[in-house]
Amino acid sequence: VSRHVKDLETRLGLTLCRRGRAGFALTPEGQRVYDETLRLLASVRGFLGSIDDIHARMGGQLAVAVFDKTASNPAARIHEAIAAFSAQAPHVQLQLHVGSINAIERGIIDGGFQVGIIPAHRSSQSLDYTDLFGETMLLYCGAGHPLFGAAHDALDWDAVRRHPFAGLGYHSPNMQLSHQAQLERTATGFDQESIATLLLSGRFLGFLPDHYAEAFERCGRLQAVRPDLFNYHCQFVSLLRRSPAPSRAALLFQQCLAQAHAGA
Repeated sequence: VSRHVKDLETRLGLTLCRRGRAGFALTPEGQRVYDETLRLLASVRGFLGSIDDIHARMGGQLAVAVFDKTASNPAARIHEAIAAFSAQAPHVQLQLHVGSINAIERGIIDGGFQVGIIPAHRSSQSLDYTDLFGETMLLYCGAGHPLFGAAHDALDWDAVRRHPFAGLGYHSPNMQLSHQAQLERTATGFDQESIATLLLSGRFLGFLPDHYAEAFERCGRLQAVRPDLFNYHCQFVSLLRRSPAPSRAALLFQQCLAQAHAGA
């Protein structure tokens, strides 16, 4: 690998990385070359998709990115959409990724992903959105937390603000609510798994999807805190890039998503 990197550095006339006993690290120039390479590969995928469109066939690859912990949501029928798409486009190689909201939005705009599925939180003129399904978020605490097993009837937002809060560290419905409710975030996670791990420590309060937290509740590791009061709703949407126009495969997958969630 080192020899290949050295050959590439010679051809480009740039130092791409630092190598040694301390490890491997990209230089600023190397990071730019890496980012441009990702854009180039995305452009190549777009070119191949356009050629398939010219030939009125669907082939190649379709990269779909989904926000994490959606598989356990009974309202999510992404698996049904995948089944329908695979039946109609058997020659398309489907790639399914899991990522943060920001990473998925950026990937759709840059062309790294062709279809995205995220909680709606803001709109971009570069993207087209389609409503899919909903999700209920509840406030939880872990075993060992002062509120675990305690009476919650008298709890209000003022009482909750006195406890350390774990929230997502990027623009999302989670962050919007924590700002509106003036919750002091003392620990930060970047996906639902990390939030759950923080809550399981017994040191924090935080919001999780009810379907995801259910397994932890059953084994006595998490407890919902006044679900009648401390809750909010997330609406999941699919994303397509407006320009350049999505490939036929991306449009078909979006159609399968819409049909699978019709009336949801």
